[in-house]
Amino acid sequence: MKISTKGRYALRMLIDLAEHRKEGYIALKDIAKRQDISKKYLEQIVPILNRSDLLRTNRGKQGGYMLVKEPGKYTVGEILRLTEGDFAPVACVGKNPEECKRSAECPTLPVWQGLYKVINEYFDGITLQDIIDQQNARNIDNYMI
Repeated sequence: MKISTKGRYALRMLIDLAEHRKEGYIALKDIAKRQDISKKYLEQIVPILNRSDLLRTNRGKQGGYMLVKEPGKYTVGEILRLTEGDFAPVACVGKNPEECKRSAECPTLPVWQGLYKVINEYFDGITLQDIIDQQNARNIDNYMI
């Protein structure tokens, strides 16, 4: 499994919004600059996040984007599923598995089901707030005088 640029950038964008949530609506150009991501690329990601009600949008001079919920309510799994789709490692496992005539006697099916379960539990167990807290702890550990 490989996470695409779209998935990674969507996650970085939402982390940026979480880190700056007290500033109100954040302009896309500011996120793009801080994250070193093309504004045009972020413009392609925003509709995906908007359709899923993850973002609040405000147009105009003071316009921009903000999170709808607190950062602890967004999981990495939720965000990546929007941009990447299902995490199923093979077609016969996942949200809408393809029926296979060998599934009843397939010796590897439990392997793929187990991997699918681990991936989902891992990504669903990490929130935006967890990522921010981990980064803040790393920054404190690296503090030098």
